[in-house]
Amino acid sequence: MVKCMKLLGNSLQGINPIQKHLLYRCYILPITLYSFQVWFYNKAPLLYHMKILEKMQKRAAIWILGAFKTSPLEGLEAIIGIITIKLQFQKLASRSQLQSAMLPTNHIIRTLMDNPSNVNVKPTPHSIKMLTNHQKTIIKEHLINSNNKLFGVFPSFSPLHPEFNPGSRIVDKFSDRFSFNLSNKEKNDKICFQQLNKMTLQSSSSLHIAIVVIDASIKNNIATSISHVHICDHPLIKTVHHVAFITSTEAELFAIRYGINQACSMENISKIIVITDSIHAAKKIFKSKSHPYQLHTMAILSKLHRFFASNQENSIEFWECLSCLKWRLHQAVDKDSKAFNPQPILLSKISWDYCKKIDSDNIISQ
Repeated sequence: MVKCMKLLGNSLQGINPIQKHLLYRCYILPITLYSFQVWFYNKAPLLYHMKILEKMQKRAAIWILGAFKTSPLEGLEAIIGIITIKLQFQKLASRSQLQSAMLPTNHIIRTLMDNPSNVNVKPTPHSIKMLTNHQKTIIKEHLINSNNKLFGVFPSFSPLHPEFNPGSRIVDKFSDRFSFNLSNKEKNDKICFQQLNKMTLQSSSSLHIAIVVIDASIKNNIATSISHVHICDHPLIKTVHHVAFITSTEAELFAIRYGINQACSMENISKIIVITDSIHAAKKIFKSKSHPYQLHTMAILSKLHRFFASNQENSIEFWECLSCLKWRLHQAVDKDSKAFNPQPILLSKISWDYCKKIDSDNIISQ
């Protein structure tokens, strides 16, 4: 197929390098990588396959650039902007192994794999769990690699949860109860600062409004999530959590989750105002598509569902406060989050998104 690509284009000029590159990426690579899990897995003999594929990629690179046949493949790949075949397979293999964590527990593939999140579930007769350790070492397949990956990743997907069902979602039932106030490019820092001060001044005098200021930071692969809850005539409520091996987005959602829990647990609260510098994390709460943060969004949505259902006047607002504004309430939370320097004591599982990040970083560093 790579040889046939040379026939494309008219007889005078042919097609330009950008079009050639696009053709290779969109048509040749997907066909080449199709069902690679059948033969690309741990301890599988790959030398012969890799030689053929590297030869194919070199022919394509020479055709795209019009370079000499003696040109080194690594240099051609760097100029074109494509990664080597080996790293391409490693990236796709790692992601496809993690993909099994997204499947529901009653999926046929998950029934064959172990369920580390629920040890009480009885395994099926054909489950990997029924194999002996010796049999597991003999079997060298993609499914075994995916099964091993599950033991290092805590479950974060729940696509079949009632909160994500059409008609039962918050966006369907309470779409007018939540809102976002963003710091866009049209607003300068001074206007945003004044709006935050005005909102705080109006809200701080009410006993029915809770202002939740959250922030998170990561040191030594340990995330510190902090929330400050301000309510009129109430002492400041601080919540601090440390979680190992998660991404910054998960840490922010973790802080939002426990800040909202604290506010909802207070009596006579009809409005919650969440102030964060990661408004993109807050927006993920109301997305029903499968994503690696569903563990937190599911808990937040369940809490908000009960909060909205208890009173038709209850509502929540999300305000964006960038760190560069140095607004006093957010600056206090930011200072607290960076003051901690926790050290890991016990081994712990890592999150799905963090695992994907580590795999990508390892491939890039090679």
